[in-house]
Amino acid sequence: MDVSQYLEIFIDETNEHIQSLSDCIMTLENEPDNKDTINEIFRAAHSLKGMAGTMGFKRMQHLTHDMENVFQEVRSDKVKVTSEMIDILFQCLDAIEAYLENIKSTSDEGTEDNDALIAGLNQFLAQAEGNAPAPEKKEEPKEEKKEEPAAAGEKKFLNIEFSENDKEAIRSAAEGGSKVYGVTVTVQKECLLKAARAFLVFKAIEELGQIIIYSPSSQDIEDERFELDFSLYIASENPLEKIIAAIKNVSEIAETVGEEVTYESLFGEKEKAEANVPAVAAKNEAAPAAKENKPAAKPKTAGKPVANRTVRVDIEKLDALMNQVSELIIAKNSLVSISSQEGSNFKNQTFTEQIEYLERITTTLHESVMKVRMVPIESVVSKFPRMIRDLSRQLDKKMELHMTGEDTELDRTVVDQIGDPLQHLLRNSADHGLESAEIRAQRGKPEVGSINLNAYQEGNNVIIEVSDDGNGIDTESVKRKAIERGIVTPEQAEKLAQKDIINFLFMPSFSMAKKITDISGRGVGLDVVKSNIEALGGDVEVESKLGEGSKFTVRLPLTLAIIQALMVEVRDEKYAIALGSIETIEDLPATEIKYVEAREVINLRGTVIPIVRLDQVLDSAPAEEEPESITIVIVRKGDRLAGLVVDDLIGQQEIVIKSLGKYINNSNKTISGATILGDGEVALIIDVNTLF
Repeated sequence: MDVSQYLEIFIDETNEHIQSLSDCIMTLENEPDNKDTINEIFRAAHSLKGMAGTMGFKRMQHLTHDMENVFQEVRSDKVKVTSEMIDILFQCLDAIEAYLENIKSTSDEGTEDNDALIAGLNQFLAQAEGNAPAPEKKEEPKEEKKEEPAAAGEKKFLNIEFSENDKEAIRSAAEGGSKVYGVTVTVQKECLLKAARAFLVFKAIEELGQIIIYSPSSQDIEDERFELDFSLYIASENPLEKIIAAIKNVSEIAETVGEEVTYESLFGEKEKAEANVPAVAAKNEAAPAAKENKPAAKPKTAGKPVANRTVRVDIEKLDALMNQVSELIIAKNSLVSISSQEGSNFKNQTFTEQIEYLERITTTLHESVMKVRMVPIESVVSKFPRMIRDLSRQLDKKMELHMTGEDTELDRTVVDQIGDPLQHLLRNSADHGLESAEIRAQRGKPEVGSINLNAYQEGNNVIIEVSDDGNGIDTESVKRKAIERGIVTPEQAEKLAQKDIINFLFMPSFSMAKKITDISGRGVGLDVVKSNIEALGGDVEVESKLGEGSKFTVRLPLTLAIIQALMVEVRDEKYAIALGSIETIEDLPATEIKYVEAREVINLRGTVIPIVRLDQVLDSAPAEEEPESITIVIVRKGDRLAGLVVDDLIGQQEIVIKSLGKYINNSNKTISGATILGDGEVALIIDVNTLF
């Protein structure tokens, strides 16, 4: 069977199971007797095993099978959860992730057998055997006798309690001219996917006849709550030999026994044997399914009722949908532009109303598409508690991660790219931020260091704060390092504010680590954080107090595709400035411009704000004469303000951001992209962050 078409679904679902296992194992470390968590881990391992087996990834299947076995023993209270077990389980998760990475890149799991991990898991199983020789399925003693080879004519398939419906179904089949067969199928002892084999047997039989009743129930088969065999009654016009041959064609089937039965012989014998039938309990559950002749058509429907309310959509399909919405908005802007022109023939009430209606529709459609693209940042941050646990052991520092706002939503493209920068910041807090236990004790701080990750929405931005109660940034050391490297002279350094000194840390290859470790100090870190976040249209700021801790604040746009913007004019060229960056707009006399250290500033209601002349930044032709009053757009980045001098204001507009891409070598970082206006003209988009 070609399973390559299911590869993407397999990768997505495996990622979810790995994350679920990671979360549960973290919980289990703190609550080793939590039965719900143990059951959840067992289920996730069981699902992973089944999926890997179906896809033909045998190594992943064997590893997850042994994990499942260990948790079967933990569930049965034969093995206690220990820190050694937690460590080896996390190593198993890393191994499964490694398999998954191979599968992503080559569609194959690779050749690593992870024998050492499997041996480690088997030690726990051996421990369980030593404590309690009886294996896991003790609750069904009746099954013991099924292990004996069937004597000729022995009707193992008679161990079924029939309901009136079952009896009626058998009678009807016989009266309709079909033969009724009782069959028991035994799978091989080594079979890892008993449920899958059972369903394949059902499928093979249904092509030749009708299954009247089967035992155990569909739920028990799905959950693999049966030994090695299961029984069926079949109505068919085909000979028994043909049905048995079809069953034996299914792989990993050890034995199939069966014989033809009649209603009289079947229920006559059943009456006589009534007194000592050990009976597979509660088999009447199977009756309704038998009537519909669908043994177990849809496994896993009852698990999560919410599942059928969500749909997996390839991000490329969403991008295509977003592009169509973008084109619609451009067309709408074009109609608005035509209708607003003086002397337009379209100046009538009906046309205006239709334009307004189109505007409402496109805005609503845009909002709907944006909501579809929005995903909680939980998908990124959920892996961090495990990372902090590992760092705590690696660095021999006690630390805890506290997270809030995991349900804050961001555009999928932003979420996909924010993981690495946040990981760098957390590692930085763990390695550089938190002090050793001795120093924390001297400073009267709690023994366990705190790292916080808080996310929340603020206007059109999402703010993610990463803070710690550690040492803070030693700005004097940073200053010395900057002088050492010739970035500034000692004289310049003396005049620098704390923020300017901290900004040195974001320079490429500027590392304060005293020794190179696997965690940090390779000169790759905060510069990568800054460039990645700025590539997403965001920015990062730092607050720090020596001896008390640091806080990194990452500000990100909700979306990268369609934004509200202010359209401005500079020397007859149109430019867009994101509305989310704008604080206010001022019209001031030119005489209000003052100078501080040869830089132009304005004093606006007691706040000194530096101004940026966009015509100079954009290399426009100089103005023929200095105007008496100037229009200044005050923009904000964090807690800093700047004034952008423009020639004219056009108004607010919803714009579609188009990348300049490879068409233009955009070495001028001031321009973040372009947009198409209603009249077909192209307007460049100013990136406010770089102007600061």
